Amino acid sequence: MDRKPSVVVNVFKFLWNLINTTRKLILNLIFFGILAVILVAAGSGEDKLQLKDSQALVLNLNGSLVEQKRYQDPFEAILAQSNGDGVENEILISELVYAINNAAVDDRITALVIAPGLMHSTGLSKLHQVGLAIEAFKESGKPVIAASKWYSQAQYYLASYADEIYLNPMGAIGLEGFGVYRMYYKEALEKLKVNAHVFRVGTYKSAIEPYIRNDMSEPAREANQQWLDELWGHYLDTVAANRSVEVSAFPTAEPELLKALNEAGGDTALMAKNLGWVDELMVTQQFRDKMIELVGEDDDHSYERVGFQAYYDLVKPTENPVSNVDEIGLVVAKGTIQNGKKPAGQIGGESTAALLRKARFDDNIKAVVLRVDSPGGSAFASEVIRQEVLALKAAGKPVVASMSSVAASGGYWISASSDYIFANPTTITGSIGIFGFIPTFEDSLTHIGVHTDGVGTTDFVGSGPATGLSDAMKTNIQIQIEKGYRNFLEIVAEGRNMTPVEVDKIAQGRVWTGSKALELGLVDELGDIDQALAKAASLADLEQYDTKLIEKELTKEQKLVQQFFAGAQAYLPQTQPSQSVAKKMLAQVEQQFERLQQFDDPSHAYVLCEACIND
Repeated sequence: MDRKPSVVVNVFKFLWNLINTTRKLILNLIFFGILAVILVAAGSGEDKLQLKDSQALVLNLNGSLVEQKRYQDPFEAILAQSNGDGVENEILISELVYAINNAAVDDRITALVIAPGLMHSTGLSKLHQVGLAIEAFKESGKPVIAASKWYSQAQYYLASYADEIYLNPMGAIGLEGFGVYRMYYKEALEKLKVNAHVFRVGTYKSAIEPYIRNDMSEPAREANQQWLDELWGHYLDTVAANRSVEVSAFPTAEPELLKALNEAGGDTALMAKNLGWVDELMVTQQFRDKMIELVGEDDDHSYERVGFQAYYDLVKPTENPVSNVDEIGLVVAKGTIQNGKKPAGQIGGESTAALLRKARFDDNIKAVVLRVDSPGGSAFASEVIRQEVLALKAAGKPVVASMSSVAASGGYWISASSDYIFANPTTITGSIGIFGFIPTFEDSLTHIGVHTDGVGTTDFVGSGPATGLSDAMKTNIQIQIEKGYRNFLEIVAEGRNMTPVEVDKIAQGRVWTGSKALELGLVDELGDIDQALAKAASLADLEQYDTKLIEKELTKEQKLVQQFFAGAQAYLPQTQPSQSVAKKMLAQVEQQFERLQQFDDPSHAYVLCEACIND
């Protein structure tokens, strides 16, 4: 006779596993907490970084360039480390640029080294902003050198600003171009018997195409190809000018590229040198020897150097103790726009509006710059934020929108009512359109034997994910979407001194680059955040001012935990995110589910540029 474990035994096993897992977690947290306390205490002593008379500032760019860092829960980070997943590092562009600018006038820094080998892909506008700082550094007469075992497309763009570029003889430069490739689910949804109810206005509003098609529509293909070609043209023009070669030196078409590769005997590094993409092929030790000649040798038999983050921590500006100085408030709106309150580094309708409201009631703040890096999201949350922009203007405080890599759909919605709008040439903007999306599973449930039935007092009460949408509900939502599109047109028309008809001609959900948006009147000027701050000061009649970053403040407990974690993080295993094909595919699928979770608008109305999300 088979003997199966009793229910009691299974319960005890479950309880023991739960207790044992909890015990391990608590012990780990205590260990890391004690370690962090020791490190923080040790770091609070008198020992500080001392710069020597000749050192290289190394831009060791390990991570992504961002406008604002996301709040990282330390415990989740520790668990991710223990699972070998690693934690994605984020580099604040403002800190990076400040370090470069300060190094230009610091006699102790005699060279700049660009080491982008671990930098993740990022938007061209962010890279351009750092590139401008490197150009300014070169005016000091100090050399700028880029060195890496290999360069991705984004890494090479930044490296091209250097006086000299070195590449490992076994390395390569991955110039692939720009593209928009997405997963399409129409056939899969049909097989799963999921009904995707889509409501939209705008010929080019392609965010919901993956749920109703198996391929890209011709209007979407046309629009995407145009702005991608513009971005690629900017990329090639910039790197060619930086390298003092013709654009033809970058043969990305198949015949020319294969010809150059064959002439180099299949050696990708040699091909890069032959074409003038790099200056020399060097192994790591050769590079060290060259730098030792330039700046001297350190105790580890390498060259004298300091990482940019350590350097920034040494020279960063101190907070101004003066309480009555005029200020320009800076509010960063980064990420997909969702409803409610979101942590730092994300946009929540309530939380971002609260930051703008805080600026409105701060007597020292005379104007506000809204730094936008968002593909949009919820129409309702976007409007909540825009209403606070209008309230700031009504309070006599000018608002200047400064667009980063992307300010499209909802990102443009929250910018449109500003007094002045700046964009970068490579900013992805526009996408003035709106759509609704509701998946229902009534056929899926019926297929597996689950049925829903009931009665109600109206034609709307029975509609939902399990029952489907009635014809009345579908008509109701479509009417609301069309009204939302008219609202969008009117918002843009009022903000840009245009008529709704004029806006409609350049709207329809179509995406534009910043350069094209200037021609179309969607922005006022091409420029970065410094120009935006200067314009805000001019509109507020300020000759002297300080900049005040307005962001969600951490609680005392969060600050304490973050401080502990920062001290302990250096001693945690440094794992890099896996680059396996399987993991990349799973990550793509996971991203799609995460985006579905962001569809939280109460009216199911979204102003989102799906093609802009990965910029």
